[in-house]
Order: sequence, then C-alpha cells, then structure tokens
Amino acid sequence: MSIKAEEISALIKQQLENYKDELSVEETGTVTYVGDGIARAHGLENALAGELLEFSNGVYGMVQNLESNDVGIVVLGDFTKITEGDIVKRTGRIMEVPVGDAMIGRVVNSLGQPVDGKGDINTDHTRPVEKKAPGVMDRQSVSEPLQTGMKAIDSLVPIGRGQRELIIGDRKTGKTTVAIDTIINQKDQDMICIYVAIGQKDSTVRSQVETLRRYGAMDYTIVVTAGPSEPAPLLYIAPYSGAAMGEEFMYNGKHVLIVYDDLSKQADAYRELSLILRRPPGREAYPGDIFYTHSRLLERAAKLSDKLGAGSMTALPIIETKAGDVSAYIPTNVISITDGQIFLDSDSFYSGIRPAIDAGTSVSRVGGDAQVKAMKKVAGTLRLDLASYHELESFAQFGSDLDAATQAKLNRGARTVEVLKQPLHSPLSVSKQVLILFALTNGFLDKIQVEDILTFQDGLFDYFDGSHKDLLDEIATTGQLPDTDKLKAAVQEFSDTFQGSASSEEDAKAAK
Repeated sequence: MSIKAEEISALIKQQLENYKDELSVEETGTVTYVGDGIARAHGLENALAGELLEFSNGVYGMVQNLESNDVGIVVLGDFTKITEGDIVKRTGRIMEVPVGDAMIGRVVNSLGQPVDGKGDINTDHTRPVEKKAPGVMDRQSVSEPLQTGMKAIDSLVPIGRGQRELIIGDRKTGKTTVAIDTIINQKDQDMICIYVAIGQKDSTVRSQVETLRRYGAMDYTIVVTAGPSEPAPLLYIAPYSGAAMGEEFMYNGKHVLIVYDDLSKQADAYRELSLILRRPPGREAYPGDIFYTHSRLLERAAKLSDKLGAGSMTALPIIETKAGDVSAYIPTNVISITDGQIFLDSDSFYSGIRPAIDAGTSVSRVGGDAQVKAMKKVAGTLRLDLASYHELESFAQFGSDLDAATQAKLNRGARTVEVLKQPLHSPLSVSKQVLILFALTNGFLDKIQVEDILTFQDGLFDYFDGSHKDLLDEIATTGQLPDTDKLKAAVQEFSDTFQGSASSEEDAKAAK
C-alpha cells in the first residue's frame, strides 16, 4: 500500500497546527552584574524602557537604561537573591500597581502589596505607574476650595482642588503635621487621601497611621510607604505608585488629595540608582533628568474637564531645606513646577508660633480663585497687617516712644499672630475660621490681652454653636458672609460678657 504525498503533507500541516498552541517563545537574558538594587543583563535586545522583567527567582525588575551591550535594570524587591548568571526574561508589560476602592484604609508598599498584616487586597484593577499627564484641553481652571482646617493656610495661602502646593522648610518645622492635619480635615468632604511616605522611618509611619486611625481618617486614606531600609528603586517608584492609585479615582470623577513626604528623599534615591547605573552626574551629582523626574509626577495632579468627569487630584509635595535655603537645586526645581509654596520658618516654630507659616515667603498662585467669598472678605488685609507688624516689630525694639498709629499696628499684629496659632490635630471648619478672623479684623480683639486670645476664640465658638448656629450654617452653606450688622451684634454680645485672665486679676486687685 502506497502513501500519497498529499496525505503526508496534510498530516504534517495538522501536526504543526496542533503544536503551534503549545509553542512559547520568550526573550531571555543573562545577569552580568547585581548590587545595591541594580542589575545588568546581556541578551535582551528588544527590551523597552520601563518594561517589567522577571528574574529566575521570581523577583521583578524594571528596565531603566538601554545601552549598546546590555540593559540596566532597577530591582523591585530583594536583590540579594539574584546572582550573576541568573536568567531574566521579558514580560512585555510595563510596571503596574493594583488600584481601586479595596486599597482604601490599607498600608501598602511601592508595589501596592499590603504591609499592614490585614491580608490580601482583593482588586483586579491595575494602572501603570508611569502615565502621561492630562493635556491642556483635558483640564479646567481650579475653582473649588480644598479646606485644610488651618487658619494660617486657608486665609493666607488657600489651596484649590487640582492645585499643586509645595510645603517647604527645614527638618522638624511641622511639614508633615500640616499634611496630616489637612488629611484629617477631609472627613465628610468627599475626598480620598493618599499619603506617600518616602524614606520615613517605619516607626514614624506607624505613628502617623495610628494618628489617622484615631481621628477616623483611615476610612478614606491609602498609605504608601517605602522605608529607608528598602532598596533605592522602591523609594524612587513610591510617589509614581501613589499617583497611579489617585488617578484611578480622579478619572472616575472623584476628588483626591495626595501628599508626597518627601520628594527630597526621592531625589536622593534617584541620584543613588543613577550613579550606580553610571549615568553622568550633573549639578550636586544629581542626574540630568532630575527636573523631569519631579515634573512628570506633579503634572499628573489636575482638575479634569467636565467631559472627563470633573474629577481632581491635589498634590502636596514636601521638600526639606537645609538652613532655610530655598535657592538650593531641588527646592528651586520643585518651586518652579508647583502653583505656590507654604514656607515653614524654623525661628517661628521654635518661638512657639505653630503652624510656623512665613506669610512673606508663602504664596498660592491659584487658590485665591477657589477661596470662599466670606474668607476672601475677612482675610483681605491679613498679609499686609502681618508684613507691617514684622517690619515695625524689629524697628520698635530700638525706640520707646511710639505714636498711637504705630502702637495700634503693633497691637493688631500681635493679635493676628496669636489668632493664626493652632494646636496639633485641631482643624477648624471654614465657618469658624471666618468668624474669628471677622472678630479680629473688626477690632473686637484689640482690647483682649494677647494671652487670652485663644480662650476668647474657644468661648466665641461655643457661644455661636449654642446661640447663633444659623449664622455659622449660612457661611458653611453659601460661602458668603452673613449680614455684617447681625454678625457684629452677635460677636459684641459675647465680647461684652467675656472675662479674660487679665481682667479677672484686675477685679481681684480692686476687690482687695
């Protein structure tokens, strides 16, 4: 019996078709160097920048350098398990992190993996850590206020939803506290918060999480942490991961507040891995693209157009200065990218003015457009009052005889500084902020002793909560200042009954 050539041909074709399903082609390379969170691999001819690679022991890496002979890889995990000669293969995917509602209330690392001991995060949604920022036509101007609950910020350097406001100052001046208090104040404000801790001690992050939990803020907050003991690539990638998590909510029409604490440490981590990858160093040994590192991150914060759902992402990056030097390389870079800065002054902080906001150096370039009308009205002269007070204060200590106008300016200035002080984790509603600033600018505090100002404030709030709740509600709902005569009369009622410690001392003396 003879077999025909056509039958042999059909049989071979059939076998090939069946075999094709099982055929798997992978492009692999060989590790030629590993150390300090960096690996080099030979043989990955078609690897793409930013592509995810998998090492033979299951650890992932990301392509950072594409060179003529090999590729430079940042290792996203424990690089000590990788050895020279290991196989590394392409995945064809770019770096992604899990996103979605399941992340809220959790503490995760730079890869979106839980580190809070509460089990796995059940979400099948992921987003790439690197994404192009929305373009000009995809945005709209900042128009809604983001209330921080701090009088000194909401009155002098207001922040709008979709803005990027830098918090800058020396170490131990209360930068993180400003950010944490802002997160605490977002309760019931329809806001999802993301706190990215870069290079912060694990014990510090633990205490911040406990603070947020104590005030009920973890119900709407995601914490992303990359500790100082982790490899530099994880510190570098952490803010991008946080931004990706925030974008998921923003593109679904929600409002997000993201804090990067702090970008100085991220820049140091990027410098470290760049130098190990043998990239040419530039100013202060930072790589040439350090500005791009921060600009492509911060540009992702936006107020989206109505067509895209009108969601927003507000960024509060934190930068640490050395001896108040805002003209250093990284501070000037980030100042030029952001829409204003809140400068915290160490001298003010150590003299007991907290939050230690320097009204002269701090500025908000767009937040004024989003400030509620009532606040705009009562806070209009504050910056000038503070500036003239600080100028006269230094002058007045050299002379004893001051005219009445100068004395009045000094008295008003001292009371303004006192009113802007605020205890830790005690954010105020915008209506109460407007109330105390109205009392200040209309002269109700001029006869109150400076040490009694905060007692007067607390009493005023309690009095209005009990007797004039309608006026507070009107400010909260309309954003407008109520009838001025009615408001003045109500404040005067309380002022007439207020007895401070100084007046009670005088009464005691008179009685003797």
